[in-house]
Amino acid sequence: MDITPPAFTIQILFILGIVNLVTLLLIYATCRCIPGSVISRITGNLMQYTAYKSFFRYHCYLWWVLWTSVIIHATLGVWLLGVSS
Repeated sequence: MDITPPAFTIQILFILGIVNLVTLLLIYATCRCIPGSVISRITGNLMQYTAYKSFFRYHCYLWWVLWTSVIIHATLGVWLLGVSS
């Protein structure tokens, strides 16, 4: 018995996929720990600006949003499509 209709689940999967991409880009833009990345060279000078510092404060929370979204996205995808044999 289905709890939610498949069309609604597909819409949720699509939205969560976009959330995953956006949070990945935001994490990559605020991460100073990725060695050799272009973003880390650019953002190295941005820490002197207060606007970037206020945005950088949320870097750790972005990880929680990302992993929650990925887990829900993967769970719904497996639930909807099943595991191939």
